[in-house]
Amino acid sequence: MDPETTDLPTPCTSSAAVVDRLRRSLSSCSQLIQTGVDFHKSEQSLSDLVLFLNSISDSFVREPENQDLENASFQILTEIRLFITSSSVDQAVIDALSFELPKTAARFACVSPRCMEVAQSIVDCFTDKCSPRDMLSILCEAIGSPRDAFTVPSYFAPLLSGFPKVFVSIRRRQFEQVKAAVPVILNALKAIVLDSDDKDADLGDIFHKANCIADSMKAVCLELEGKDNEKLCALLGLFVLQITALASMGIEYRLAHSSPLVLKLSHFLQSCGLSYLGLIMGTDVEKLLGIAVGDGGDDLVGCFSDIWLGASILVIWGYKSNEVALAAGADLVALKDELQSSRIKRWHAVGMLKHVLLCLYLPLELKKDAINFLLSIMYPKLSQMPNDENEDYSTYMPTLCSALQAIQVVIMYATDVILRKNAFAAFKELLADCPTSLRFDILRALIKDGDSSSMIAVLLDCVREEVRLESSKSPPASKVSKAESEGSQGTIFWSSSALELVELVLRPPGGGPPSLPEHSDAVLQNRPNQSTNIHWLIMLPSNSVHKVHDQKYFYATCQKSDQIHFSCFSFMQVLSALNLYRFILIKESTGKSNNSGVLSRDSLVKAHSEWLLPLRTLVTRMMAEAQCDSDELALCGLNPVEVVLYRCIELVEQLL
Repeated sequence: MDPETTDLPTPCTSSAAVVDRLRRSLSSCSQLIQTGVDFHKSEQSLSDLVLFLNSISDSFVREPENQDLENASFQILTEIRLFITSSSVDQAVIDALSFELPKTAARFACVSPRCMEVAQSIVDCFTDKCSPRDMLSILCEAIGSPRDAFTVPSYFAPLLSGFPKVFVSIRRRQFEQVKAAVPVILNALKAIVLDSDDKDADLGDIFHKANCIADSMKAVCLELEGKDNEKLCALLGLFVLQITALASMGIEYRLAHSSPLVLKLSHFLQSCGLSYLGLIMGTDVEKLLGIAVGDGGDDLVGCFSDIWLGASILVIWGYKSNEVALAAGADLVALKDELQSSRIKRWHAVGMLKHVLLCLYLPLELKKDAINFLLSIMYPKLSQMPNDENEDYSTYMPTLCSALQAIQVVIMYATDVILRKNAFAAFKELLADCPTSLRFDILRALIKDGDSSSMIAVLLDCVREEVRLESSKSPPASKVSKAESEGSQGTIFWSSSALELVELVLRPPGGGPPSLPEHSDAVLQNRPNQSTNIHWLIMLPSNSVHKVHDQKYFYATCQKSDQIHFSCFSFMQVLSALNLYRFILIKESTGKSNNSGVLSRDSLVKAHSEWLLPLRTLVTRMMAEAQCDSDELALCGLNPVEVVLYRCIELVEQLL
C-alpha cells in the first residue's frame, strides 16, 4: 500500500497538491483495474481513493465556511469529470469507479451550488456509460444509506437526477426494476422533507427531479403492453400521489411556489386513469394499490403511507385553482354536484379529508381550503335527500367518527379564528348529515372516547339541542291518551339514551364522581410578545402540553408565566352534563311526560344518590380548598357548577 495514498489531507492542504494527488490516485486505480492481475490490490487502491476523497468532504462538514476547501472540492469534482469523460479510459475502469464515485461526488455536491452542478454531470456520465441495471442498484444504495452529515437536499439531488435516464434505458423486466427502486426513492424524499429545517429552494429542485422521475416512468409505460403496462401505470399513479403529499409538506403552500409543481403532477392523473371523484372517495387509491401491489406487497405499501393524503390534496388544489383542475381534466362543478347528491359518496369524501386535517406537517392554508371544500359539499340537494332513517349505516360509523375527531383537532388547536369557526360549522353539518340513530351513536362514542373537557361539553350541548328539537316535535301531553302516553318510547335522543350520556360524565365507568382536577384543559408553553387567546384555550385538550417548534398551526401562548393551568376549563363537561340533566328534568316535568324515564322514582333516586350527592361533596371540598388558597381561577370554574348542581338537587328532591 502506498503511504502517500493513505495519508489524509489537512484543511490547509493546497488545492493544487490535492488535485495532483487525485490524478495520481486515479491513474494508479486505472492501471491496476486494466491489468486485472491483482484483484485485491485494485480493490484496495479504489478503497484508498474513496477514503481520500471522503476525508476532503468531511473536512468541509467541519469547516463549511472554508473557501479553500470549497475551491478544492470544485477542482476535485472537475478533475473526476475530466477523467471519466476521457476517451482513453477503459470501460472496465469506468464500471469499477461507478460503484463508488457517484456517492462520493454527491457528498461534494453539499459544498456549494457549483459543486452540485459538476457532481450531477458526473452522475449523468456514469448513467450514460454504464449498465442501467448496475446503475439502478448503485443509485439506490447511494440514496438509501447516506451518512447523517449528508442527509440534505443537495446530497440527494445529483443522485435523483440519474434515475430518469436509468429507467428509460432498462430493456428487460422494466416493471420489476422500477418497482424495486420506487420505495428507495420515496423513503429518501420523505426523509429529506421531515429532516429539512426550512422550506427552501433546494426542496423545490428535489421535487422537480422527482417529477422528472415520474416523466420517465410514464415514458416506460408507453413502451409496455398488457399487464406490465397496467401495473406500471398504477405504480406511477401511486408515486404521483405520494410525491404530492411530500411536496405539500415540504414546499410553502403559495400559488407561486406550489402551483407549477402541482400542475405537472396533475397532468399524470388522466394517464393513470384517475379522476377527482375516485381520488376524493378513495376508490381510485384502492384500485391502484390492488393493481400495483396486489397481495403480499407489505414492503411496497410502506413507502406509500401518504397516498391517501396526496389524493385529497390534489382535489383540494383543483378546488383552489381552476388551472390545476383543468390540467387534471376535472370538472369541479360536476364533482360537487355528485357529492352533494349522494350521502355515501359525501361520507367517503369526508373520510379522505381527515388525512389533511390530521397531518402535522401541512401548512395552515391547506387545512383552511380543506375545511372550505368540506363545507362546499355538505349542503345536499334537498330534492335528492333520502328518506332513510331506518337504513343501517352502522358500517360507516368508524369513518364518520374519525372524520369528526379530525375536525375536532382543528377546532381545538387552530390559531386562526375563521378556521376554527368554519371547522365548527363543518362539524355541525356533518353531524346533521347523519341519520338520527347514527348521530346518537357517534356523539356517544365521541363523548366516551374524548379527553378534552371543553370538547365533551360542546358535544353534550349538541345532545341537548337534539333533545330540544325532538321534544318540540312531540305532541302536548294533553292531546295524548293515557295508553299512548304509557306506551310512548320517544325517539333516540328524547329517551333514556340521553341520560346514559349524562351518566358517562357524572358517574364515570370507573366509578365515583368526576375526577375534576385531573381534567385540566390546558398547560401552556410561553411564547414571548404574544397575548393569550381565551377563545382558543377553551378548546385545548386535557393533560397536554403543546410545543411544536416550526408548526404555526400548533402552539399556545401566554404572557405571565411559562406554564398556566386553566382549571376553570376542567369543569366544563360537568357543567354541560348538569345542564343537560336539568333541561330534561324541567322539560319532562312541565310537559307532564316521561319519555326519557327521568321522572321514574328509580331514576330520581339513582341520580340523587349516585350522581348529585357525591358530586356535591367533591365540589364543596374543592370550593373550600380554592378559597383557602385564594385560587380565583378554580373558583371561577366551580361557581357555575355549584349553582347548577344545587338547582338539580332541588328539582330531584321536589320530585321525590
